[in-house]
Amino acid sequence: MSTIKGLKCRECGRHYPAEAIYVCEYCFGSLEVDYDYERIRATLTRRLVESRPQNIWRYRELLPIDGEPTVGFHTGFTPFYRARRLGAAFGVKELYIKDDSACHPTLSFKDRVVSVALSRAKELKFDTVSCASTGNLANAVSALGAKAGLKRVIFIPADLEMGKVIGSLIYAPKLVAVEGNYDEVNRLCAEIGARYKWAFVNINIRPYYAEGSKTYGFEIAEQLGWKAPQHIVVPAASGSLLVKIWKSFKEFHRMGLIDEPPTRLYAAQAEGCSPIATAVHQGSDIIKPVKPKTIAKSLAIGNPADGYYAADAIRETEGWASAVGDQEIIEAMKLLAQTEGIFTETAGGVTVAAAKRLIEEKKIPRDESIVICITGNGLKTQEAVAGHIGRPIKIKPTLDSFEENMKEKS
Repeated sequence: MSTIKGLKCRECGRHYPAEAIYVCEYCFGSLEVDYDYERIRATLTRRLVESRPQNIWRYRELLPIDGEPTVGFHTGFTPFYRARRLGAAFGVKELYIKDDSACHPTLSFKDRVVSVALSRAKELKFDTVSCASTGNLANAVSALGAKAGLKRVIFIPADLEMGKVIGSLIYAPKLVAVEGNYDEVNRLCAEIGARYKWAFVNINIRPYYAEGSKTYGFEIAEQLGWKAPQHIVVPAASGSLLVKIWKSFKEFHRMGLIDEPPTRLYAAQAEGCSPIATAVHQGSDIIKPVKPKTIAKSLAIGNPADGYYAADAIRETEGWASAVGDQEIIEAMKLLAQTEGIFTETAGGVTVAAAKRLIEEKKIPRDESIVICITGNGLKTQEAVAGHIGRPIKIKPTLDSFEENMKEKS
């Protein structure tokens, strides 16, 4: 049975039916899903959640579908663990990593949001799904759309990393490379969406798509022993993940599953694309669009759709934001690999580098629980570190050659 009442404007509060709409016709505010929380609270318990399969649908009542899920049965419940060696490098007492570089099937957290979006798209009788993407979303829509038997038309910037291009083409969607940055791609998709009856996961069915990010936060709270962390560092592109993690903690508290969350939120951005961090630092409600220039292409959204709400959540929780340079990103990717054995994409490098700086600047205390969000796999962005990690030792197939070369390299 459905637990969604419909959609609601985030600005004026007007209510709408649960259809493929995303903008309020009165104030042009964005829409979000409105749930029957009283009904959910009456049935949802820790024991019920723990009894279910380890995927995103263990939190079924707090996700926006009417019937049974149809996509994403192997998505979610990714590793969450104490990062002792990285914590020692940072000089902190209690550091954790939530690792969606291992998320199924395309190795990023976008598998979560797409699983929810496509389940809802099928309920709304769409046969074609689409998106504007900086890479990870393109991979997820291509793969999960194929699994769901849907037609797929994917739009990406033409300069995307080859790993992400191949990671979409293997699933045989119609992949359209647009000569422009993500914001230009997104504007084009809004025009196409007005003409073609397709489910654009991050446009006309965005209210449902965005709710999938809550599962990342739900899992953190459950895996931490049914409590929210004191500090969490989140990579910010559109800002939606940060907003939805905060919403997930508040919903769990409202359902009586965790105590009131003590969490402070921190946005991690690249210096070459940091509109949210800039607004936070300036104490401004205005998110000024920028033209991205950074190796962290998955975070290169110069006009973030949820930027205002992300900055508001940061202020509400008394958190902060940090923007880091390309060289810091590379060094952070190497540090995470060499301490915790995780090869993250550039977005993860941004998050690790930002966490390091926030700790050094004493924005995050060293003696409280900290979670770092790793949202994608480094195999997708190998170009970023290819010239910064050394080369293999070349030897002849003899013991003498081995020992001679090892002595030289020691």
